[in-house]
Amino acid sequence: MFVLTEMEDDIRVAPHDLHRPHLTAVSSEIKAKYFDKVLRNVGLCVSLHDLQAVEGGFIFPSDPGPHFTVRFRLVVFSPFVGEVLVGRLVKCDATGLSVSLDFFSDIHIPHYNLQEPSVFDEEEKLWVWKFNDNDMFLDMDEMIRFKVVSVKYPPLPVEQEKGATAFATMEIVGDINGDGLGLLSWWS
Repeated sequence: MFVLTEMEDDIRVAPHDLHRPHLTAVSSEIKAKYFDKVLRNVGLCVSLHDLQAVEGGFIFPSDPGPHFTVRFRLVVFSPFVGEVLVGRLVKCDATGLSVSLDFFSDIHIPHYNLQEPSVFDEEEKLWVWKFNDNDMFLDMDEMIRFKVVSVKYPPLPVEQEKGATAFATMEIVGDINGDGLGLLSWWS
């Protein structure tokens, strides 16, 4: 679920941060640039693990902030296909389920990846798994165990319509059609 990713980047320290120790100032700039952002085909940056090397401190003409070449490692949320995760069910509609891990919410479980047979109850606005003559409701805010089917990094849109929902730079597609998958309360 979490991996260490080594990066190298040119980091500029703002002039008003020059009173701070340079390692502290460089760390702050890395956090501002990378944290809570998705790196394409890498994952969601969660934390700075360590600084491997800091070189330079060059000041360029017309720019009073020093530039450092920094090699560092980031903790990145990067689930792999087949990994089993536990999240919270936050939305149900006719297309399937939406799940949140609290720090990441672009997880969709399409209707064709639910347990067989499942039906959408229009009145309750919930999915129901019909298991041995029992109606097993997928209730909102319940903890759900799912398997990662794919991780997508869609291309950034050139234009976005006014009022459109926020664009997801990383999407996870899940599956709950298997033993031990689905609501945790079903298996306890």
